[in-house]
Amino acid sequence: MTARPSATTLCLSAATLVAAVATAGSLWFSLGLGLTPCDLCWYQRIFMYPLVVVLGVATFERRAAVSRTALPLVGLGLGLAAYHSYLQATMTACTLGGSCVTVLWRSPVFGLSIPNVSLVAFGTIAALLVVARVRE
Repeated sequence: MTARPSATTLCLSAATLVAAVATAGSLWFSLGLGLTPCDLCWYQRIFMYPLVVVLGVATFERRAAVSRTALPLVGLGLGLAAYHSYLQATMTACTLGGSCVTVLWRSPVFGLSIPNVSLVAFGTIAALLVVARVRE
């Protein structure tokens, strides 16, 4: 009989899965749908992509201490996604060079834009990392 995975392992696995799905989704938006990412989208990708590897290795090694490495990336990405979502909700033009306030896609189920989905992904990863760290 095999042992049940610990809560830490489950949280790290779930965080890795969220980061991988977010990364695959961002690639699908740009390569599959042909949507051109704005500057803020690129910056969010810069903080999400390494999380797949960092969290994947931490899951394999069962190291909840990865939060010291991952939370700064998550925090910066979360801040950018929140700012980007705010711009889309309140502005009609973006001064960052690009169409960062234009809603190019909305989730058919929840009506979320791409920055909103990014915000949810970063927030979920942050919560999972905190739970994993507390459980350790």
